Amino acid sequence: MSVYLERHDPDQNLHRFYQLHVTPGLFDDWSLVKEWGRVGSPGTVRKAWFETEAEALNARQRVIEVKQKKGYRLRLGGEG
Repeated sequence: MSVYLERHDPDQNLHRFYQLHVTPGLFDDWSLVKEWGRVGSPGTVRKAWFETEAEALNARQRVIEVKQKKGYRLRLGGEG
């Protein structure tokens, strides 16, 4: 369950990505893994833990909406 977004603004030399994964944990919990940074470079990674898959998916959707308002666009096929 992965989502990959990119934002490009050549005038500002801005080429950013934001990747979101929802994954099950070991103790019947779920995590939302967020990775972001400059396209082509390793990103910063953070995890947030949730009790249910639905909570993690809702959190992912909220992040997607915020990023899209900032100019990020969904990319199919992940990186590249």
